Amino acid sequence: MQANSLVLDHVSKHFTQPNNGAALQVLDDIALNIAPGEFISIVGASGCGKSTLLRLILGLESEFEGQILLGGRAIRGTGLERGIVFQDHRLFPWLNVRDNIAVGLKNSPLASAAKQQVVREHLALVGLERFAEAYPHQISGGMAQRVAIARGLVNRPSVLLLDEPFGALDALTRARLQNELQRIWAQENITMVLVTHDVEEAVFLGDRVVVMQPNPGRIKRIVDVGLPHPRQRSDARLVALRDDVLGDFLDA
Repeated sequence: MQANSLVLDHVSKHFTQPNNGAALQVLDDIALNIAPGEFISIVGASGCGKSTLLRLILGLESEFEGQILLGGRAIRGTGLERGIVFQDHRLFPWLNVRDNIAVGLKNSPLASAAKQQVVREHLALVGLERFAEAYPHQISGGMAQRVAIARGLVNRPSVLLLDEPFGALDALTRARLQNELQRIWAQENITMVLVTHDVEEAVFLGDRVVVMQPNPGRIKRIVDVGLPHPRQRSDARLVALRDDVLGDFLDA
């Protein structure tokens, strides 16, 4: 096993329904090995357990079958080695951009001066140096999501989890931030796991696309994209892969 590899070892998850106490299985036998620095896209219809899977990797859910290993160690609870970006940027409106990024360092052992330096580096990483003093209501939705990405990365985690991070944005802003995420991933050499409903986004960004199906959520197949970064959306090979994956849902 490679250092900092992420392994989902036959993971299953069920919830107990409050009305009758019956078990509702939401994930069934998820097995996936993710190499360090790999970009994995997880795509599937609503209800296939994509976001639940991210919650398990993040450590927000402790009750499940199987195991999740990071660098050979079982995940137990949340940790600084795993960051997350949600669809809603979740910025604190009373904090400026710099301080919102610094929130990610709350539990960091770094000294104050080192924290300030790391925040400056991540402001530069997402191109927001000029907006460090701005408040969330003074910046666009796309810029706010860049702040959220910087906050997710500021601890320099081994893995960044992305739960529909661009789902609330308009098409042009979404495309621009997909390009930005591609650049940041290449620059930071970090493992990224993206959950999305957008098949084009999944294929454009991912090294592999994990196609899930629901009831209960399970892996239908894994598609190797096999194209170098940076990518062009008009690449006929990407378009063919997108149509291939879309077929999994159109034929359902």
